[in-house]
Amino acid sequence: MTVSGTRRSSAEYGHPPPSPADGAPRKPLREPFGRIDQDDALRARLLPFCRLRMGEVWDDPVAGHRVGVCDATDPAQVATTARGVSPNLCIADPPYNLSLGHRSGAATGMMMRADYEAFTASWLDAVLALMAPVASLYVWLGADVRDDFHPLPEFVSAMRARADWRPRNWITLRNQRGYGTQANWMWIRQELLYYARGKPRFDVAAEYTDIPKVLRGYYKQVSGRRTENSERSKADTIRAGNVWVDVQQVFYRMHENVPGCYAQKPLKAIERIIRSATSEGGTVLDPFAHSGTTLIACERLGRRAVTFNNDPIFAEIAMRRLEHYRATGRAGWQCANPFPEDLLAGSDR
Repeated sequence: MTVSGTRRSSAEYGHPPPSPADGAPRKPLREPFGRIDQDDALRARLLPFCRLRMGEVWDDPVAGHRVGVCDATDPAQVATTARGVSPNLCIADPPYNLSLGHRSGAATGMMMRADYEAFTASWLDAVLALMAPVASLYVWLGADVRDDFHPLPEFVSAMRARADWRPRNWITLRNQRGYGTQANWMWIRQELLYYARGKPRFDVAAEYTDIPKVLRGYYKQVSGRRTENSERSKADTIRAGNVWVDVQQVFYRMHENVPGCYAQKPLKAIERIIRSATSEGGTVLDPFAHSGTTLIACERLGRRAVTFNNDPIFAEIAMRRLEHYRATGRAGWQCANPFPEDLLAGSDR
């Protein structure tokens, strides 16, 4: 079922209050609620405000994006949602199957390893079947040190079974904020695996950062003259390489923050991937929409997004985030409530 696109006015969204006058007390920034995926009571409050149910798709009338509620492991649902499109880029951020706060079990989304491996194989089969013959695949993954780095090695093994997809790189995004103990190194990394089928486009210009070059050295003879490294470079800034240190992870003080969406991926990182792998007008597939970052990145870069989630709340958030961006120019809500209709106590903070 397809749902026609609708716009919402900016007044419908809970914008952050204006800065107080000089001398007036400033209200502290606080998210209006915690993790949406871990709070059953909150989910029950938000579901009535969602426009889509399982199997339904929202067609954006402005740029042609598609947002659906779809099970990424169901080939028929995935094909219906994509509706004949064969993207040459897929960006996936599946559940990491990690315990939260030393807790595990159904309440934290943890599966048995065998079940998670079956889940991984199923969504890969369903999603990769849609991809163009020449395509790129970027997958964000966790690695739980308390569980032998699961699920990273299991995913690598699953991709080895798909001989037409070959690994191209292992990217690490360095978090500025981390977690750890006094008896271990602080955990400040996010893993991003890059695979390719055939020889897809790679625009090296997307790899350049805003960090100026400071290292100087004479490394090469050119036409009989010893040249300094910056003379031979294409830019005055360094390339990101496969360790991204210039991307700030998302947290509540950033305007792109979407309350309730745990481990939201930075817009800058997603835009870097899209610019490197696609041309303007191309289509990007994201089978785990979550906070809608891929959708916003495609909107900003002139690409078309096909994205879905098996949870109507996250599909609704993605749609609202796009509408919010078009109405305000902001990529998120910071600490305002994406659901102003919600009557939760303190939702107007």
